[in-house]
Amino acid sequence: MLTGSALVAPATMAAESAPAAAAAVPTISAKGAFLLDDATGKVRYSKTADTRRQMASTTKIMTAAVVLNTKGIDLNRKVTIKQTYRDYVAREGASTADLRTGDKVTIRQLIYGLMLPSGCDAAYALADAIGTGSTVAARKKSFISKMNAKATELGLKNTKFDSFDGISQAGNNYTTPRDLATIARYAMKSSTLRTVVKAKSIKTAATSSTGGTRTYTWYNTNQLLGSYSGAIGVKTGTGTAAGPCLIFAATRNGKTHIGVILNGKDRYTDAAKLLDYYSGASAAKTMKLRQLPAGAERD
Repeated sequence: MLTGSALVAPATMAAESAPAAAAAVPTISAKGAFLLDDATGKVRYSKTADTRRQMASTTKIMTAAVVLNTKGIDLNRKVTIKQTYRDYVAREGASTADLRTGDKVTIRQLIYGLMLPSGCDAAYALADAIGTGSTVAARKKSFISKMNAKATELGLKNTKFDSFDGISQAGNNYTTPRDLATIARYAMKSSTLRTVVKAKSIKTAATSSTGGTRTYTWYNTNQLLGSYSGAIGVKTGTGTAAGPCLIFAATRNGKTHIGVILNGKDRYTDAAKLLDYYSGASAAKTMKLRQLPAGAERD
């Protein structure tokens, strides 16, 4: 078990030496971090890997994983947007896909609305659509139970969900860097999710409440995309208790790494430093973050 300050597993270093150009283990701002080789699952970097922390909207990676791994899921199934979803976002001051009441949006579109602008309304709609029960409350509870069941299936002992989007009333929505990286690696096995999370933006047409067409435009809150060469995802999150968080993935020199930053003051630079270290690059020093358009969601 690796805990404490930035540590690298000795066995890992023996198996695969870091490039000479990046001999020093990077110093990062995050209170918790983890990096693994996607192909092998080998640990590449670990900092307080098993310390439980709030995870904010990185929760939504499990939301997406549960939906996409639901038996017989029809991604073209249309969901009618309820005013309840909008009211929830307004009440919580939450990030939103600005889904309009009465519009008919597909499950696939909701996944984009969930992962790009970090829409808590999209998360609510998915929980309501995939959960079981005769009431909205029952379906939400059912969906969150599915999230926890998946965590158990993945063997995670330090993860618990009490929320479908990361907004936790009781603070019982937590994970660890190691657990969250495991969730991300599992989720990214879905070709649909891989396609979604690497998109910097999307324009998509839905059936409006009046039967016409409404175009939704969503920008990916993950600014590592388009800023760090090889970045392919995954999800941001920010909260008062959680601080700035990031699940990230990149492919460089033929290898894909998946990592997690929890409570990092400079999460994108942290991620770039870790990715540089294991690809022999020095992109973090010159990286300029892709800027989000005015009015786009920040997370």
